[in-house]
Amino acid sequence: MMSLKPSLNQPIPDFTDRIARSAFPRNENVYLRMRDVFGTIHADEQFADLYPQRGQPAESPWRLALITVMQYAENLTDRQAADAVRARIDWKYALGLELDDPGFDFSVLSKFRKRLVAGGTEQQLFERMLEALRAADLLKSGGKQRSDSTHVLGAIRTLNRLELVGEALRQVLEAVAAVVPAWLQERVTPEWFERYGQPLDSYRLPKDEKEKEQLALSIGADGVHLLTSIYSDPDHGWLAVIPAVETMRQIWVQQYVHQDEVLRWRTNKETPPATVRIVSPFDFEARQAKKRDTRWLGYKVHLTETCDLDQPKLITHVETRIACQQDFLATEDIHQALDEKQLLPEQHIVDTAYVSGAHLVASEDNYGVDLLGPVLPDSSWQARQADAYDLTQFQIHWEQKMAVCPQGHMSKRWDPRTDRHNKPVVSIHFSLKSCRRCPVKALCTTSTKQGRHLTVRPQAEHEAIQARRQYQATEAFREAYAVRAGVEGVISQAAYTLGMRRARYRGLAKTHLQNVATATAINLRRAVAWLLGKPTATTRITRFAALAPG
Repeated sequence: MMSLKPSLNQPIPDFTDRIARSAFPRNENVYLRMRDVFGTIHADEQFADLYPQRGQPAESPWRLALITVMQYAENLTDRQAADAVRARIDWKYALGLELDDPGFDFSVLSKFRKRLVAGGTEQQLFERMLEALRAADLLKSGGKQRSDSTHVLGAIRTLNRLELVGEALRQVLEAVAAVVPAWLQERVTPEWFERYGQPLDSYRLPKDEKEKEQLALSIGADGVHLLTSIYSDPDHGWLAVIPAVETMRQIWVQQYVHQDEVLRWRTNKETPPATVRIVSPFDFEARQAKKRDTRWLGYKVHLTETCDLDQPKLITHVETRIACQQDFLATEDIHQALDEKQLLPEQHIVDTAYVSGAHLVASEDNYGVDLLGPVLPDSSWQARQADAYDLTQFQIHWEQKMAVCPQGHMSKRWDPRTDRHNKPVVSIHFSLKSCRRCPVKALCTTSTKQGRHLTVRPQAEHEAIQARRQYQATEAFREAYAVRAGVEGVISQAAYTLGMRRARYRGLAKTHLQNVATATAINLRRAVAWLLGKPTATTRITRFAALAPG
């Protein structure tokens, strides 16, 4: 057991200081400049709740937090980071260590991350950096910010349904065998050792569909037998708290129908939606998702950064979510988080996925933020046909709860309801009689069984959408919105340069730790580059492309 013995952030040892200054005389090293400008950033006291009061003294948490950020700044493994602490002068300077300090075993870093996740304090890595940037006058509220999302591949392999149930059962067998081997041995048959003695891979599974289904039912029956044995045993019911057991139970509910003592393998259409469907027993929070031509298994991360010309471009918020969750669900949470940090922008630039009428209204009313992004166009056939009567041709009288068509006919019904997303809308109906004898009916509706039907959002949302559709057709909008394209730079740096594209760890919390540590590392690199007066890198082009005329 490790206890925390808070240590003061000691000044840099004289010899370390002299050697580092000699090695980097121009003081352009990232970590030297970081220590000189921002100090240690962290303090042991902020991690006090993560350690017991008694036990062997732990490595200084403020140093481990800083090492974690530096590790991600260079996309290093734990072993490589521990070696850097022992061998590199700039790291010793940043950490305030003597040059002959022996460092520590690399496993200390993984144990520190576990403490951060267990204590829900992984966000501290990022928030403390923001505080340091604010204190250095490199970050402030107001101005412009932009957001975008990208996919994060989970640290797991893709499993088909048969592999999923087989591996889920095998994980439970491994976990139970580790704690009550004798109890388990009494409840399995020799066939189980052949079936689950090694990982289930598709190349070893049957190719015939009937054989596949029969194997699925056999695995299902074995799983039911094991779960029943666990839950019905008064002396061993505690096995149910093992995470692998609960994960398997949920998978069985999702993949099988167990009714009247009969077990049935669900069809693909009968399985739950992607938002709740477990796709791996190794990471039960990972989800499958598709965005345009990209399919992946894992998570999604939303990055928000400043984009004013007179300040460095710094990440202000990191939001990690399940892969299949739509982007618009993050908009409100991003604003709320920025508000709590007192870092709300005046203008928030996003793509269509983050914008709705409700968001346009709520962003302005609740946070005073101009949400700049295009809304979806009217998808009706009337809007696509130049001379047809789309929604904009109708006068809507909200107080009277009625609408007037271009020909002067008044609506017959005004029905408030909710849409398929449980959002409020209003259904407006015109009479069939009026529409049937209208001379321009063909330009308004093709229905022969009812009159024209309109579906509109509540007044504030409706008016916001209509105003935005008009605005986004202008050159002024295109010029203002062009700033959003720059967010691809931070996405590229995070995903490809610093390794955020692939999760190092399993689970949403650990993946979020990786994401916030990466974002912190990006802020560190960008802040130091700004202080050193290094210009932002321009977009690189090939030698051939450079020859293009004009």
